[in-house]
Amino acid sequence: MQIPLIRLQCGVNSYDWGKVGKESAAAKFASATPSDDFTIQDEKPYAELWMGTHPSLPSKDLETKRTLLDMFQDNQALMSETIAKHYGQKLPFLFKVLSIRKALSIQAHPNKKLAGELHAKDPKNYPDDNHKPEMTIAITPFEGLCGFRPLAEIAHFLATVPSLRNLIGDSAAQSFEATVKDQGTNSDPKALETNKKALKEAFTALMSASNDHIASAAKELVASAEKEGEQFAGRGGPSNEGKELAELVVRSNSQFPADLGLFVLFFLNYVKLQPGEAMFLKADDIHAYLSGDIIECMASSDNVVRAGFTPKFKDISTLTSMLTYEHDPPSQQKMSPVDYPYVTLSSSAYSSNSSSILYDPPIEEFSVVKTDLKKKGAKATFEGIDGPSIIICTGGEGTISVGPKTENIGTGYVFFVGATAECVLEASSDSDDGFVTFKAFCDLSGKEAA
Repeated sequence: MQIPLIRLQCGVNSYDWGKVGKESAAAKFASATPSDDFTIQDEKPYAELWMGTHPSLPSKDLETKRTLLDMFQDNQALMSETIAKHYGQKLPFLFKVLSIRKALSIQAHPNKKLAGELHAKDPKNYPDDNHKPEMTIAITPFEGLCGFRPLAEIAHFLATVPSLRNLIGDSAAQSFEATVKDQGTNSDPKALETNKKALKEAFTALMSASNDHIASAAKELVASAEKEGEQFAGRGGPSNEGKELAELVVRSNSQFPADLGLFVLFFLNYVKLQPGEAMFLKADDIHAYLSGDIIECMASSDNVVRAGFTPKFKDISTLTSMLTYEHDPPSQQKMSPVDYPYVTLSSSAYSSNSSSILYDPPIEEFSVVKTDLKKKGAKATFEGIDGPSIIICTGGEGTISVGPKTENIGTGYVFFVGATAECVLEASSDSDDGFVTFKAFCDLSGKEAA
């Protein structure tokens, strides 16, 4: 009987927004696994390492070259009968490493109902029928645009950025300002719906601007950002400083000249994450990642509705109609990890301040555990769960064991661990940075909640 510990060979995508050559964590991690057809090219951008069964870039058993999906077809026990039955013998999550050099598209991912409709109507641009809620965990400093700002902040920018107001139109801007003034902080359900409607109307007016109007407004906006510095956008508002917004506008324009996205950033929260910090994005939440290296886990889908910062297909009417128009500060999107309850740390792990923490989003398809072992010989023993796991090492080195099978694991190594298998990680050297792994898993029994 096969021991359910399988080293994986995972593919990496080359998109223009990816970090170049060996600067890309996605490329460095991919190169850690032997491959006949992958070597890092110094001038090539490497954007995403994919770990999972998605048919666009399926992971393979390094030894046999069989895809995980093929192996699941032959042996449901690798996933557990419960998971296999619930998700059609496919991994319910897609695990990724993203290395971001320049802005990704302004985008949202459809909910399940809309995903089915879009796939049926336009399978070329919407390749599957699944939703795509996703979680981001920073492994280097990260910045992104995530969710709509509180309405008062948007009103501040309409009043202090003339080119933005001009692009939306004074009538639409006045209507939005009047709503915010009357009930912008009202928590009554009826008022909340009124606020969302006002936000949708203002944002749709922006997204409907003509290319000529955008080009002239962008020229004015960039000139203001370059000239005003700290004074830009009324000194930036309550969440951001004027100087950082001015720098963001200038940088974004260098990547996507005269793009509508230059104005969308005044509607969206500008979020910064330090390593280990995380946020969760529901289906239908608008976002755009700007820079950094991240661990990303999502429902297994490749559906994206785009509207800016991209040369790819844009579907502005779908985007503006699908969004939730919830408008919260970024603190409400950030996650608060907790100690993972189903792991036992050895005494040397405890004494060296090692940790194993759980990022547990409010969905059933996935959770992620980050484990830091900071001393040689420190161990983390994970109880078997009724579902599959994928583990990637992002720093340091050690061993990974299931039953009698033990494998070396170092930076970039990826392993699949089958359902019900107890798994032991052990650090093989002392390091201030530690032996660091991320484990994505699915277990429907209680959602692994702490």
